[in-house]
Amino acid sequence: MRLSLSGTKMAGLSGLRSIMEDVAESAAGASADEWLNLSVGNPAPIPAVRDMWRAALRESIAEDFDEAGCRYGPSRGSHALVEAVADYFHRTYGWQLGPENIAVGPGSQMVCFAAASLFAGPGVHGERRIVLPVVPDYTGYQGLCMHDDGIAGVAPLIYREEGHRFRYALDIEALQRRADIGMLLISSPGNPTGRALSRADLDALTALAAEREVPLFVDHAYGAPFPRIAEVHTEPVLNDNIVNCFSASKAGLPGERIGFAIGHPKYVAPLTAFMSNSVLHAPQLAQHAFARVLADGRLDDTTREAITPYYREKKRFVEELLNELLPTDIDWRMHSGDGGMFCWLWVDHPWFDDTTLYSRLKERNVFVVPGRHFFVEPQFTPGLADHATRCFRLSLSANKKVIAEGVHRLARSSAHDRFG
Repeated sequence: MRLSLSGTKMAGLSGLRSIMEDVAESAAGASADEWLNLSVGNPAPIPAVRDMWRAALRESIAEDFDEAGCRYGPSRGSHALVEAVADYFHRTYGWQLGPENIAVGPGSQMVCFAAASLFAGPGVHGERRIVLPVVPDYTGYQGLCMHDDGIAGVAPLIYREEGHRFRYALDIEALQRRADIGMLLISSPGNPTGRALSRADLDALTALAAEREVPLFVDHAYGAPFPRIAEVHTEPVLNDNIVNCFSASKAGLPGERIGFAIGHPKYVAPLTAFMSNSVLHAPQLAQHAFARVLADGRLDDTTREAITPYYREKKRFVEELLNELLPTDIDWRMHSGDGGMFCWLWVDHPWFDDTTLYSRLKERNVFVVPGRHFFVEPQFTPGLADHATRCFRLSLSANKKVIAEGVHRLARSSAHDRFG
């Protein structure tokens, strides 16, 4: 079989997807409690969240099925969801939006894939890349380009903090030195770190986007106004140079693939056309369910009462475990921030290697995610190779019993094997 160059690129497994394949194959046929999976990116099965979506989907099947399930719909998004989005953001932030400002897609990752195809790649002004202003960032971004070398990351500033904490910060001067920006893309709060943009960071990125005449895509999948899984330092901002992306996935509906973008029509119109030419439109029953929970306040209530408190408590629980169990002579640090779906850990010793840790823990029936996969390959971003391979990610989606046993095995591995 002969594949095109773009086909070869898209048919390959990314580093993280290969890890996920290994997890699936290793755990196949095993009992539910045999493996401790601290690698998953799936949101936790919070009962109140599950009940909200089940009720909304039941209502949509009962009342919207003929319109939503038995007919094609608009590529921009169903009238119900587009109207609900405009009303919700006017009510929440005072934004004045029309249909021309909104594009719905089958998941925010598909929205970002469309953006990558539209705004990055070879063009009349030369090669333009997706540039991640701060790495590490969501590893799925690395699969958005259909050509090699289409994405670049900018190394962060790294600050050690008191106790076992550290944080990354935006290096705006390093970002400004790049001459190949086709679009800027950042998650805030970020996966895997929980790092959130300050207003000063956002203003600096917006100014650079305006200067270069490129869009700034801000992925709010973990942030405001929903699901607020991690701490938010600044609410979304409506600006001609910003495209804000939102998703139902981390709000508890990852399987139905619904996301949407809000921005200036000059960016939204091409996104809508891309949806029309590729997937036609996003699943409509799920759109109607999403519209219902936006319109009647259920999503806000569930975010406030169930989602945010759940992850804040999980983060506190894991941090206490790590402080109690990890050897005191190991220089380990966790990225700062309240809440979040993950713990991002840095072990600052030359002997530590993230993939060796993965293998050692797999022998103990525990899965974590090596840190290198969240840094842009192949060079891991200049100056960051050592740091990238000394980090790893723990998921907080499992129940406390699984997490506690997983951290105990991690601690025993650190004591016996020095982690790697």
